Amino acid sequence: MAATTARVVYSHITKDPRVCGGRACIDGTRFRVMDVVVLKLQGNTPEQIVEEYDFLNLAQVYAALSYYYANKEEIKASFEEDEKFTEELDRQWEEYVARHNGHPPEVPAPENRHIARPVNWRPKQ
Repeated sequence: MAATTARVVYSHITKDPRVCGGRACIDGTRFRVMDVVVLKLQGNTPEQIVEEYDFLNLAQVYAALSYYYANKEEIKASFEEDEKFTEELDRQWEEYVARHNGHPPEVPAPENRHIARPVNWRPKQ
């Protein structure tokens, strides 16, 4: 049986099926290329990203951005996959709330513990 190991796919960028679902990450971290892209789209410069995330260096951030520009369709598909996953979690939560007349229990039954409560969710008054 072949061992699953991280593959270097770009300078400073690896893909490992055991890390972040095999998505492109900065080497030696769980920081995904798409995380750097989000920070950049929010208006952060590479220098600001490194300042905020001091475990990264400029070469890694620029490599992540370079990988993104060379593989936009892959990263776009990752964003879409995350969005679908989030929509499914939201759907499950709304169904769960509806089953409890808008007031789900604080501690769910064991069969419902897989349903994620949104962080800022509050019952409707």
